[in-house]
Amino acid sequence: MIRPSLPIIALAAIALPAAAHARDIAVTVKDAGGHPIQDAVVTLDAPSRAGAPGHFTINQQHTMFMPFVLVVPVGSTVDFTNLDPFRHHVYSFSQAKKFELKLFGQGEKRSVTFDKPGIVALGCNIHDTMQAFVRVVDTAFAAKTGKDGRVILRGAPDGPARMTLWHPYLRAPGNQLAVSAGPGNVAVAVEVKLRRPAPMQHDY
Repeated sequence: MIRPSLPIIALAAIALPAAAHARDIAVTVKDAGGHPIQDAVVTLDAPSRAGAPGHFTINQQHTMFMPFVLVVPVGSTVDFTNLDPFRHHVYSFSQAKKFELKLFGQGEKRSVTFDKPGIVALGCNIHDTMQAFVRVVDTAFAAKTGKDGRVILRGAPDGPARMTLWHPYLRAPGNQLAVSAGPGNVAVAVEVKLRRPAPMQHDY
């Protein structure tokens, strides 16, 4: 797959004891004020088989999608479960997966299988403020940052690495940046700028 050219962000890398054939890459993402950034997806740009498809859940609760960002291997199925005492709807116009789940009530669920890699933006026609994203990946080396802004790609092949960092509100072309790391076990610190959350976009 040919990837578009991405801006490469300056980063700080701290060498850790090197592994013989595989290593761990720890990435910490923060803003200019030092606040950790949650839900940033880091993907290793290297040949790799996709992880095994799985079964995942996105809940609709308190008029929100939970989680806000979900990373799944290609071929995975996601259950959308309504936990609110009123009806919800789910749709996406994204190229990676166009679908519509019509109104369903509390305690009900609907399922969708994501069979193409890409970014799938989710919305609810009944509640315009509801928004979430499914990042469908075709590599085993992809994960999102937690509340501490940190993620570890374990068992990555050794040698210099190029990674893609994506966040739905990242101020960068395509909401993503290219990040590089040296060989061996490394810790990489990345500083980013986020824009304010916007209404549901249909350009994914």
